[in-house]
Amino acid sequence: MRRGSSCLTVSRETRAQELFGQQGEKILQYADLLESEGIKRGLVGPSEAHRIWDRHIENCLPLTKLFDPNSTVLDVGSGAGLPGIVIALARPDLEVTLMEPLKRRVDFLEEVLRALQLPLRVIHSKAERAKEVFHHVTARAVAPLPRLVDATWHLIEKGGSLLAMKGERAALEIEELPHDKRRKSMDIELKEISWQENVSRIVIIRRIS
Repeated sequence: MRRGSSCLTVSRETRAQELFGQQGEKILQYADLLESEGIKRGLVGPSEAHRIWDRHIENCLPLTKLFDPNSTVLDVGSGAGLPGIVIALARPDLEVTLMEPLKRRVDFLEEVLRALQLPLRVIHSKAERAKEVFHHVTARAVAPLPRLVDATWHLIEKGGSLLAMKGERAALEIEELPHDKRRKSMDIELKEISWQENVSRIVIIRRIS
């Protein structure tokens, strides 16, 4: 859906200004790109076109409140840029890096960053192969929690955290984490944050050693 003169569009523009301030125009431009090129390239399902704003953009916003100021953030399996680009626009104090293993998605991310003039890095790699460390690692709909921890734990510095956006099975996925030696180095918290008419479930796993 392109922006025009409808009440929905005005509401979206108002929300963009309220939630993203000076970055409001860029988040609207990003929403347009998701609704056009994102769907055309198969990165977003066609049925999601009318839900880009509430289900994909606003749904990521509670996550942006959970980062320490001026920290480094890696968004693994970034796909079409969610939640990484939303984080970068909502929290310009953060140094956000996007990581994606599929080349066609990397190409889309780089095009989006050029269009929005955002100075973010895109790393074309699987998380398991990366060697850098970050204050925070994020993921949205990437893998079940045990597999996500296995893939990303080496990327999180001591005192940092993994913040995983999850669905209704969030608590069950926490229970599925193995009670091994590594589990003793974790502090695990499930946050359920109401936002508009939705609930965002974020599993925070802090690396304490």
